[in-house]
Amino acid sequence: MKIKEIIQAIEEFAPVQYQESYDNAGLIFGNAGWEVTNVLLTLDATEEVIEEAIARGCNLVVAHHPIVFGGLKKINGKNYVERVAIKAIKHDIAVYAAHTNLDNVKNGVCRQMAEKLGLGMCRVLQPKRGLLKKLYTFVPEADVNKVRDALFAAGAGNIGNYSETSFNAPGLGSFKGSADTNPYVGTPGKRHFEAEIKLEVIFPVYLEGKIIEVLLVAHPYEEVAYDVVSLDNAYQEVGSGLIGELPEAMEEMQFLQYVKQQFQAGCVKYTPLRGKSVKKVALCGGAGSFLLKQAITAGADAYISSDFKYHEFFDTENQLVIADIGHFESEQFTVELFYHILTEKFRNFAPLKSTIKTNPVNYL
Repeated sequence: MKIKEIIQAIEEFAPVQYQESYDNAGLIFGNAGWEVTNVLLTLDATEEVIEEAIARGCNLVVAHHPIVFGGLKKINGKNYVERVAIKAIKHDIAVYAAHTNLDNVKNGVCRQMAEKLGLGMCRVLQPKRGLLKKLYTFVPEADVNKVRDALFAAGAGNIGNYSETSFNAPGLGSFKGSADTNPYVGTPGKRHFEAEIKLEVIFPVYLEGKIIEVLLVAHPYEEVAYDVVSLDNAYQEVGSGLIGELPEAMEEMQFLQYVKQQFQAGCVKYTPLRGKSVKKVALCGGAGSFLLKQAITAGADAYISSDFKYHEFFDTENQLVIADIGHFESEQFTVELFYHILTEKFRNFAPLKSTIKTNPVNYL
């Protein structure tokens, strides 16, 4: 198996196009064409993790956090990022990161958090825009089912919990081929009218190349007429944070103790209690203070995330309870997610989970 096959499996689950603009997800060190000896899964690609990869015979480290965010002008070992780069390259260790793209998919990092709490009825807290496109094409009536099925198989037509969605409208197309054409219907040099179906399907932007390729293969015409337009619709399956509901409402302090236990948190920083029960819970892995207003607007009783600044705790205005559990604690189950993705894709493959706890924060 090659590294590119591992990357493909992860990016089928969390397309790299879903990462935030500031991010650096993808293959950071190494060559996608290398054969894989084994894979080490971790939250952070630290020096200790690279040492572990060497000791355990792994030439690919899959991490959540990219070890390199900005450009490296010099690599001389003056900080831990440069030392990781030197050690990884020296020992032919590839390092790959799936970061905000893994955060932003509905079944990603936040889903892991939600499952630890038993949340149901989950939806994306802040869906992203600009990630959907629509294809319009015109197909002879006799061939529309073949083309439609091919587009569905390529990933078009999925909207929320519905698949194979399309719109079809009958019409009359006209065309005249030159003497150099070999038309599917009609005669070269003569105007031809054909009963056609206008077929419309929605698809995520990262599938555009595949969708067009499939269309051109399945469509019977020599010259396929089609339009692709960008949509500003919110993509409900992709975005920041998640909100769901507990099976049963809990008293606030009982809920906070439950959160502390489920996330094995060294401490939980929280805002003043409101004397109300907790049923609807919003959450976000990593630094999630930017979603506080969305959590309030969505009617959450509590919001679980990390890295809140002092003054941001005031911003609740007593409308919900913040539970800051720590950055590492909120994302620690990402390793389990990586393991699930790879073992589901490759049934006879067993990636290794790092034994290094990379959390740089300690609690007294």
